[in-house]
Amino acid sequence: MSIATLILGNSGSGKSTSLRNLDPARTLLIQCIKKPLPFRTKGWVTRVTLKGEGNVIQTSDPMVIEKILRTAPHDVIVVDDYQAVMVDELMTRSSEKGYEKFTDIGKHAFNVFQAAGARPEHRRVYILAHTQTDDFGQVRMKTVGKMVDQTLVPEGYFTIVLRTEIINGQYLFATQTNGQDCCKSPIDMFADQHIPNDLAAVDAAICEFYGITETA
Repeated sequence: MSIATLILGNSGSGKSTSLRNLDPARTLLIQCIKKPLPFRTKGWVTRVTLKGEGNVIQTSDPMVIEKILRTAPHDVIVVDDYQAVMVDELMTRSSEKGYEKFTDIGKHAFNVFQAAGARPEHRRVYILAHTQTDDFGQVRMKTVGKMVDQTLVPEGYFTIVLRTEIINGQYLFATQTNGQDCCKSPIDMFADQHIPNDLAAVDAAICEFYGITETA
């Protein structure tokens, strides 16, 4: 069983930037929105095709993402801007009547979350997504509306949920809930309520906590 982590935050709050210290040689990045990375990208190469060379794949197809999660050999996989997957599917099927499309969107997300946790036990998956505030003032992962929210609680599929915060100009991850969000992490995994938004440091802490010392 792999370690799947959900990273949530508003646009511009440091989610994508947190990748900056990950080792490109051991990481696969799935970009759900085609955009330049917000840091110097030495070592990060976009694949022209899914079977080509490179460690950046650009796709918003949930079935392709699920297949990659189940088959890619990389130690670390990052899925950036996952909410775009649901938005793209909704827009593609916007002319359809009825609720079936919302059921399908929820099911596809469920399959991706399940695949993220079903890799070999030494591997890690990080899914990054935007946040929304519900009618009760709770901050959670952004989906495509109440029809999906009623059937899918993304945070429930993850033991670790971090949220980006900017405090006094510092870009940070919150590691535990403030009572109005869904942040969570195992006791003693992280030393503080807020840590630097460095995904490489997060990955190191996860490996230390779970005793991951080498790849299989």
